[in-house]
Amino acid sequence: MLRIIDARTGQPVPAAPARRSPTRVQAHAPGPGAAGLRVLLVADLLIRALELDGTPAWALLSHAEDVDRLREEATALGIRPFEDAGASGPGVGRTVHVVHEGGAAPEGTTVAVAPADPAAPDLSDPDALRLALLERHHHARVRLDPAALDEARATLARWRRAVAAWARQPSRPVPGEVRDRLRAAWEDDVDAPGVLRVLRRVETDHGLPDGARFETYAYADRFLGLHLARDVGAPE
Repeated sequence: MLRIIDARTGQPVPAAPARRSPTRVQAHAPGPGAAGLRVLLVADLLIRALELDGTPAWALLSHAEDVDRLREEATALGIRPFEDAGASGPGVGRTVHVVHEGGAAPEGTTVAVAPADPAAPDLSDPDALRLALLERHHHARVRLDPAALDEARATLARWRRAVAAWARQPSRPVPGEVRDRLRAAWEDDVDAPGVLRVLRRVETDHGLPDGARFETYAYADRFLGLHLARDVGAPE
């Protein structure tokens, strides 16, 4: 069961009702730039985790400054579209608010997202920026400096080459233990760094068949959204 830390109480709470009725995930982004993008990214990850657990989720965005630019930046980062918060939709069993740390906390279950610096990050390589944000838990401040982005670019390039090579081998299922570790990470307060740690262990575990490593990365990318299989089938 997916659990999140409620910023109001500091206690873990279920992110979805027991009957898996639609869950509203409402992002309260302050505007474009690092702070707003990180709020939307955490909301996006939360929705991905809910959907992987079979829970339908409804993505909503509260009023934000320069919302059109915010949406453009979010789209570049591979963040799903968010409807306006006033939109009508299906009944929901729970509403989870995702807010910028220090911002106004609405009534209800709330996930607080720590700041990211600098305020205007480098958007020239959106996937690298997304990975750099994922490397730190959303409760921890993150620094998006050139070194962090260069490291993210190098990791993505290495993983995409590996995934493309593994895809040429016979497919094998994700090992049960690995699948359990991945799910345990993203169901524990949307722990993206925990998911990345599992992938790094799989990358260097040469006891796993290449086909199983490919399927593991493809499965984890349903949560991460990093286009890890982008180069599958491309000329070597």
